[in-house]
Amino acid sequence: MLKLKKIILVFLCLLPFTAPAMAESTGMNFPVTTLKAGKHLIRAEVASTEAQREQGLMFRRELPKNNGMLFVFDRPARSCMWMKNTALPLSVAFIDANGTILNIEKMEPFTLDSHCSKGWIRYALEMNKNWFAKNGIKAGSKISGLP
Repeated sequence: MLKLKKIILVFLCLLPFTAPAMAESTGMNFPVTTLKAGKHLIRAEVASTEAQREQGLMFRRELPKNNGMLFVFDRPARSCMWMKNTALPLSVAFIDANGTILNIEKMEPFTLDSHCSKGWIRYALEMNKNWFAKNGIKAGSKISGLP
């Protein structure tokens, strides 16, 4: 019994160091689509299932410049995002069924703060923090190429 307790203790001590590496190496493969925001093309990984939306960008260490993750919801709803196990500072655009951005929120890494849509949405697009502002994309802007 004492030996089993020691094994469990060693495992629990190593877990914080192995979990991110395990998640990256066994991470989901997301389908990819190209979106357009103004004159900018975005390579977006698409999270359309519950499991994919739960995984999102967790455990990622980098996100290339014009890459992001598009969360596709089954039906219009008010929705919130958070940054559990997400190391990247991100901005999220909440997008309605017509492709119009309702609001954009900045999100800090590893927080459980809720960042919510200001209306009914079908999509949320996460990009590197301040990507939208740097590219002149704001509430009222359109995103095209949405599935």
